[in-house]
Amino acid sequence: MAVLVDKDTRVVVQGITGTQGRYHTASMLKYGTKVVAGTSPGKSGQEVNGVPVFDSISEAVKAEDATASIIFIPAPFAGDAALEAIAAGLNPVVVITEHVPVKDEIRMIHAAKQKGITVIGPNTPGVIVPGAKQKVGIMPGHVFSDGKVGLMSRSGTLTYEIAAGMTNAGIGISTAIGLGGDPCVGLTTIEGVKLFKEDKNTKALVIVGEIGGDAEERAATYISKEYDLPVVGFIAGRTAPPGKRMGHAGAIISGSAGTAAAKIKALNDAGVEVAEKPSDVARLLKESL
Repeated sequence: MAVLVDKDTRVVVQGITGTQGRYHTASMLKYGTKVVAGTSPGKSGQEVNGVPVFDSISEAVKAEDATASIIFIPAPFAGDAALEAIAAGLNPVVVITEHVPVKDEIRMIHAAKQKGITVIGPNTPGVIVPGAKQKVGIMPGHVFSDGKVGLMSRSGTLTYEIAAGMTNAGIGISTAIGLGGDPCVGLTTIEGVKLFKEDKNTKALVIVGEIGGDAEERAATYISKEYDLPVVGFIAGRTAPPGKRMGHAGAIISGSAGTAAAKIKALNDAGVEVAEKPSDVARLLKESL
């Protein structure tokens, strides 16, 4: 069993003829992902890496039975692209694009919730299931090995670093999800925990958070009451000064809220061991397991 995508997921790439869409389509195909279609208005009939291109999502779904979407559309237009995928019932909708206007993020997330569809991102590396050889995203697949530990993170590069450390330690991953670094994201940390709780193939969980917002604190409250399996955490931004944005648009401390110390305390209070550095995650997992 996998979370969000599996071996039967059929992916349409929105923006497939752009530089990023073209490059990552090739990478996903090489990994094993079933990329069945792409969209680029006005370029219907073309092919990218052997994948047929259509003018619209509705055409792609009708012709190739696509079930999920990944978006490589420039920020001003990514919101409308996501709404098109949501209207067609694609699930999940993975929004790689960063700097999407907040009002567009809110619109797409609201529309998705109305239809019971999961939006991953914006500003996400996507989702990967090593056992199913499905990568709907931009992560380097070779650092992820198949196993029983779920991984979700607000940071793409930390996802890769921690996944590589786990693989080197002989710890495999059931599903890894990039939650996204924007202020408004579709799948939240607590929702991710609930998904992994329902996955019988996941026997432990790693949560990689960062400063800003209260997503990790909310998840910690849920874990303390509802989640019985081992959980290891890591919070980036321990030395970040208040009011300073650190990398992601959502990684900004306002007053006393969203600090690394507050998040670490909440996780510790919930029984979650929090690593001091990314390389400690694999060691703590081995001890927990």
